[in-house]
Amino acid sequence: MVLFKPDSLRENKFITILHTNPFANVNSFSNIPAQSAKTLITGNVRHYRNPWLIVTVIGLLIYTAFLNLLLGKDVNLVFRSFYNKHVASQMDKEGGVINARAFIGLFVLFSFTFGLFLYQLTVFYGVSYSLEGFRLFIFLSVLTALLFALKFLVLKFIGFVFDVSKVVSEYIAILNLTYFNIAFVLLAVGVCFSLISNIYIQGLLFFTEGVIVIIFAWQYLRNSVNIISNIRFHKFYLFIYLCALEICPILILIKALNT
Repeated sequence: MVLFKPDSLRENKFITILHTNPFANVNSFSNIPAQSAKTLITGNVRHYRNPWLIVTVIGLLIYTAFLNLLLGKDVNLVFRSFYNKHVASQMDKEGGVINARAFIGLFVLFSFTFGLFLYQLTVFYGVSYSLEGFRLFIFLSVLTALLFALKFLVLKFIGFVFDVSKVVSEYIAILNLTYFNIAFVLLAVGVCFSLISNIYIQGLLFFTEGVIVIIFAWQYLRNSVNIISNIRFHKFYLFIYLCALEICPILILIKALNT
């Protein structure tokens, strides 16, 4: 390599840059004001779902698939009873056509889907309890199963005391069909609840409330009115029943979730 002495007549670019500002007329760091009118923000915190929640949802889907595989006829009757009045009336008169295995399987599905929905509500609204995570989900599912089982036992006892066992059996069959149809709705809602963003959850809740109201209005109230119209009794007793076993438990559950 051969080094030559620089030409003394050549312009020194470095000295020229020092004496002039080539960026004076463009947006550069030299034009940035000392204070900005914009507010610095850190962004929104992204909430992640617990891994066990996704596993639980997948487990419930697999469990439902096995129910349909092993007890497909009974599951089909539950679905058909929702829109087919003849099938629903037949199941009501016979005290429920589905067998004991199907009842237990669907009741377990309802308990766990309802418990999952309640757990997701507590997380969405930021309600804290002494239990949390998977243990809270199990507790809510077991509590749901116990409360609804107790409700069926109380209805059986009322039917025995007032000698209206047949009517009570038809009414319990209506409750079973209603709750089991709601279980499939809550299963789909639980899947959506676990996957969609939080900004869409409020709309999902409105949709869920609307679907459940439609199920109650179409199936539960429709058949219950037919049973009640065949028995002559004071309507005040009906009001007491609705307050004690239908409305009051829901209000207590809402109050417990808000504390």
